[in-house]
Amino acid sequence: MDLRIVAEPQFGGTYEDLLAAARAAESSGFDGFFRSDHYLDRANPSALPGPTDAWTTLAGLARETATIRIGTLVTAATLRHPSVLAISAAQVDRMSHGRLDFGLGSGHDVEEHRRYGVPIPDINERFDVYTEQLEIITGLWTTPAGAHFNFSGKHYTLTDAPALRTPVQSPTPPIIIGGAGKKRTPHLAARFANEFNVIFAGASAAAAQFDRVAAAARAIGRDPGGIVRSAAVATAVGRTSGDSMRRLGVIHKCLPWLRSEAEDFGRIVAGSPNHVVDQIGRYREATGISRLYLDFPDVWDLDQIELIASDVKPQLEGD
Repeated sequence: MDLRIVAEPQFGGTYEDLLAAARAAESSGFDGFFRSDHYLDRANPSALPGPTDAWTTLAGLARETATIRIGTLVTAATLRHPSVLAISAAQVDRMSHGRLDFGLGSGHDVEEHRRYGVPIPDINERFDVYTEQLEIITGLWTTPAGAHFNFSGKHYTLTDAPALRTPVQSPTPPIIIGGAGKKRTPHLAARFANEFNVIFAGASAAAAQFDRVAAAARAIGRDPGGIVRSAAVATAVGRTSGDSMRRLGVIHKCLPWLRSEAEDFGRIVAGSPNHVVDQIGRYREATGISRLYLDFPDVWDLDQIELIASDVKPQLEGD
């Protein structure tokens, strides 16, 4: 099973903190280092040191790491114009020599948008925007050199846009789509995704969503086996019960709505390394995932990265 680390710097952390975590993940042999794309700590909106930008951060990490895959889980379609995002992401892929995985979601944090003055439409229109963004970004990336890309939609119009300096990865970097929507999300995944991700989803909910994506893929003649199944879980592993409880307390402080329900386990993995390995094994068996993102609200917790690398990761390798 691939194991990746996800940082949540909206809860605090400078670029230097993110770089330290990325380097720790890389030296420990993790498959990827990802970050959220948020500007606001909802639990403490005035928290210092203030937000960092996901794509500026990734550009720096692209040059200051060497082997680990990088990306967002996930970028909000509402925060950036798709042409600008396509150019930025292609450049990060080139700066990293082809190590970018491109995660894109519809956007959801209304309060974050309000505070920074960024428009966010209602959910139906938001999915229209999201769909057009995927069409534009993939269209720009795959336009041959010397050709032009045109697009006419409800929300965006591109006229004779020159072919971009394309990403290293061809035809595009791997595209990650996620979410819990039961209708439009699976259809978008079937059309565009190389990987489908569920975040903080219990095992039964995750399995049902993966089934919807598979059905949508088959409906358009695509083999659902070509879409990687992945999940992101909040993580609180400790050498002692006190360490684990302290980390669980950070999760509950930063993500107060998140609890792991006994009847739908898997939203949080917590406890000793052996206990967490067992939880991950049960979750994998129930959902069929082959990739797991371990979410850390505390970007400074390098000790947990090292503990998972030494005591959890070896037990899952080869699975």
